[in-house]
Amino acid sequence: MLEAVELSFARDGRRLVDEVTLRLAPAPALTAVMGPNGSGKTLLVTLLAGLAAPSGGQVLWEGAAPGRDAHRTRAFVFQRPVMLNRSVEANVRHALSTLGLHATEVRARTAAALDQTGLTALAARPAPVLSGGEQARLALARALARQPRLLFLDEPAANLDPAATLAVEAIAGQARAGGVKIVLVTHDIGQARRLADDVVFMSSGRVVEHAPAWTLFAGAQSPEARAFLEGRILA
Repeated sequence: MLEAVELSFARDGRRLVDEVTLRLAPAPALTAVMGPNGSGKTLLVTLLAGLAAPSGGQVLWEGAAPGRDAHRTRAFVFQRPVMLNRSVEANVRHALSTLGLHATEVRARTAAALDQTGLTALAARPAPVLSGGEQARLALARALARQPRLLFLDEPAANLDPAATLAVEAIAGQARAGGVKIVLVTHDIGQARRLADDVVFMSSGRVVEHAPAWTLFAGAQSPEARAFLEGRILA
């Protein structure tokens, strides 16, 4: 169980995340975090992942504050992941370098992650020359090689063509089926419909609706979510 309790984040006197209290279903549920640009969705997920310190409130994993080893059980894929100037295989190996694994385990995890993401044939290719879709899959391979229990995805298919988007979604779906809890930031309504079990909808730093995906898409209760789904902007 992943929870936020009165979670806030302020910068320059302005609350960008404003006292969010939220309880997310455990794996294998996939939670989509949606909202218009500037609503605070990426910042909220960054706080939930422990990559930024909140100004107030707290994040709880299974009812307790995350411990010092929490990084071992979570992984985060950024919208624009940085590719190391190394081979595809070396990028995955580097992602495992902080876990203190035996070399045999590193080799096994690397091979499994490349296979899972369809990158085995590209293992020796320099990562910076990959296509956008291939880089997105490599970012997922680096995350999945860590065998996380929590996987945070910040618009992992942004700016990809439909085929590459579906490939990314298929990998996320496999991870979810394998018992990984996924929190996905997306502005893509179609993607959320295809993947999400529940949707957190944000507006102006607040969660204005949290509902099962089918309920929200069938008839959102908040005016902000209704406007978003209808392609409108509230005044």
